[in-house]
Amino acid sequence: MNILGISCWYHDAAACLLQDGRIAAAAQEERFTRVKHDASFPRHAINWCLEHAGLTTGDLDVVAFYDKPFLKFERLLETYLTCAPRGLASFIRAMPIWLKRSLWIPDILRKELDYEGPLIFPEHHESHAASAFYPSPFEHAAIITLDGVGEWTTTSWGTGRGAELDLLSEIHFPHSLGLFYSAVTYFCGFRVNSGEYKLMGLAPYGEPQYVQQMLDELIDLKSDGSFRLNMRYFSYPWRLTMTHGPFAQLFGGPPRKPEGALTRRTMNLARSAQMVIEEAVFRLARHVQRTTTEKHLCLAGGVALNCVANGTLHRSGLFEDIWIQPAAGDAGGALGAALMAWHGYAKAVRTPTAPDAMRGALLGVEFGAEQIRTVLETHGLDYEESEPAALVRQTAELLVQQRVVGWFQGRMEYGPRALGNRSILADPRSGEMQFRVNLKIKYRESFRPFAPAVRIEDVSTWFDHAAASPYMLMTAPVLDAITEGEHRRRLKDIESPIPAVTHVDGSARIQTVDAAVNPLFHQLLTAFKARTGCPVLVNTSFNVRGEPIVCTPQDAVTCFLRTHMDVLVIGPFVVWKTAAHAKPLEPQEAQRLYGLD
Repeated sequence: MNILGISCWYHDAAACLLQDGRIAAAAQEERFTRVKHDASFPRHAINWCLEHAGLTTGDLDVVAFYDKPFLKFERLLETYLTCAPRGLASFIRAMPIWLKRSLWIPDILRKELDYEGPLIFPEHHESHAASAFYPSPFEHAAIITLDGVGEWTTTSWGTGRGAELDLLSEIHFPHSLGLFYSAVTYFCGFRVNSGEYKLMGLAPYGEPQYVQQMLDELIDLKSDGSFRLNMRYFSYPWRLTMTHGPFAQLFGGPPRKPEGALTRRTMNLARSAQMVIEEAVFRLARHVQRTTTEKHLCLAGGVALNCVANGTLHRSGLFEDIWIQPAAGDAGGALGAALMAWHGYAKAVRTPTAPDAMRGALLGVEFGAEQIRTVLETHGLDYEESEPAALVRQTAELLVQQRVVGWFQGRMEYGPRALGNRSILADPRSGEMQFRVNLKIKYRESFRPFAPAVRIEDVSTWFDHAAASPYMLMTAPVLDAITEGEHRRRLKDIESPIPAVTHVDGSARIQTVDAAVNPLFHQLLTAFKARTGCPVLVNTSFNVRGEPIVCTPQDAVTCFLRTHMDVLVIGPFVVWKTAAHAKPLEPQEAQRLYGLD
């Protein structure tokens, strides 16, 4: 049975193909169009999924869309009517789109796909819940979904057992943890729906000065994790901004301008919002555990990408194990919708698999050696070809020599993280490396930390963490990191055995690498350990600021030549940069384009 799942027209459009319940292919549209967070109809992702499996739309048995458009339209219309006459500008902007497209989604899907078969429309948070539970390794578990908003729901919880999914409780718009965090993101001068990562990365630099103020004024957080926002301070239901005057008055002045100076207030707001989110997630999880008595928890929704909150929850010991969908945001809705079709519409039984059914999230497009060679020769690049064992040894040696390596191998990752197939790699033992990669390769803010990839068998030797974390969705303390003292408020002052991946609070966003899931990447970590005694590498996504992760060999070469990356290891080839080809941005140009300090 062939099932196509689709998510689009909000943000992070994606497509997923299930074949007899197995995830055959999944990808985000942004990787093909090169438009970050592309929300448009995912025709490129759909075409690739079908091509990968040798199918046409005529071979599809079911198409599943990740939410209910009519229910979302009801929420939109009712919200505007409730807020009237405020929100007229937003209403005028939104209505033509809905009347022209969103109310006709079934017809548009059939026309775009040339498809006449069954269509199903799970609710948005059903899709999130399905993406969390069904691929997990658990026979039964509690489920929590948290995001900005779906149709009406912003938070839900329930249980999964076998093939049955039962959502027991919901919190509805406008009360939303995701929108609360996005409002603070906006007020701190970062872009909503992409800058939340920056707010989380900035939080350890600040103090929790505003936590009580937020709990007193912004959010009424109950002991069972339920909550209500004080809508006096938020304008997102009726304006094109997240906050307005009362929010600014509460926190002593107007929002930070995008790319403006990072003030102590901005840092303290980030820290305070992060602590509120962590407390809210913990209270909700505690209530869910007590109510369901489940020992395992599954998470999805955009808030589930908050790896600091996830790490705090894991260390609390509320649950024996936690599994988080790697494509936890709307992109994962395509997978969840397809799984709802498989287990709900088709009534298929479920057999959990270990470590999970996501296969490392390595579910995207891949390229053969000859396809790669053609691109390299078109650019006239110098390259060497090696067998896998020699390639791994040579790459490890380059990393030991403090070279920054673009690593392009196998199938592209599904979700927001590069997990060892579309990665930029470096030696984590060098404190200088964090600044070099941020400012001269990624062209992004200097305060943002990098994640460590570590062999799963070595994780507890280097981090205060003993469980698998294959998708970079949990933080944990770095062992032997020293962060105490006022002089250690900057990354360059941290004392750590792996300073390039240690944040100012001594934490790191861990990716554990299993030889059974990604053997080549595990071999590289093993070779690096053999040379240095350290089984850890800096692993950041293969892209520059404002662009999606690279998809094709052409994307990889373009990124390689535009940055100060030293070497490109792509398929079986090691590619060297020459002055004739390299056109990297210099710091002054990066400052002009990206506003970096």
